[in-house]
Amino acid sequence: MDTPSQRWARLEPHTTVVGPDDDRPRPAVLLFHGCGGLRDHLPRYAEAARAAGWRAFTVDSYAPRGWNRPFALATVCTGLLLRGSERAGDILATLHGVSQRPDVDASKVVLAGWSHGGWGIMEAMSADRSRPGLGVADPGAVDLDGVLGTYLAYPYIGVAALNRMRPWRHCPKTLAVIARSDHLTTVRNAERVHAMIRNCGAEVETWVADGSHSFDEPTSAPPMKFDEALTAEALRRFAALLGDVAVAPAA
Repeated sequence: MDTPSQRWARLEPHTTVVGPDDDRPRPAVLLFHGCGGLRDHLPRYAEAARAAGWRAFTVDSYAPRGWNRPFALATVCTGLLLRGSERAGDILATLHGVSQRPDVDASKVVLAGWSHGGWGIMEAMSADRSRPGLGVADPGAVDLDGVLGTYLAYPYIGVAALNRMRPWRHCPKTLAVIARSDHLTTVRNAERVHAMIRNCGAEVETWVADGSHSFDEPTSAPPMKFDEALTAEALRRFAALLGDVAVAPAA
């Protein structure tokens, strides 16, 4: 099993970095895609972060594994491979690697995940990291103290997410986006899960968006439907979360 450093060495060549053109230590947001892989909407969030003075790191979890989109749709989206607890290894490894960069303020980090990516973040926040697991060796070696916020976009909290009601051990400010017409969960289930997160002491804001799962991803795959107006609002709320948890240096 990879150490966090070894996993980051595999992920880093497939991570896109966007931010102000300087070498100043800046807050960082780490973006983790859904089970369908990198799609056109994540660069819009990365650009919103750059405009706010942050550095954004968009991680491709599939390229290092040699997986393409059809393979991921058939295996990850169906729960056969890379469940949330294993995906958490990518999240911890990326946090570990990015925190070593001189152009990043490691005390000011936000984790952002869409669907499967949000599942992985929730596993990373709730797991006992003193025990082996989470897809990497020695997950406890990764310091979570600098994680000030999480952005959970319609995270997967269905039947395969066995730990969805497990209390978080690290409790940053959280914006949880719930899709009212999500075919993978009910609003009631999502609100119950996010209320559990709130019970650990985290400040949790929930937004019930009147759209489908992946409403911000340009797609024509029913029952998912792209909604530009909701996407604009999601981008606004995402940027507001960044501004709430940390003030970036002026460009």
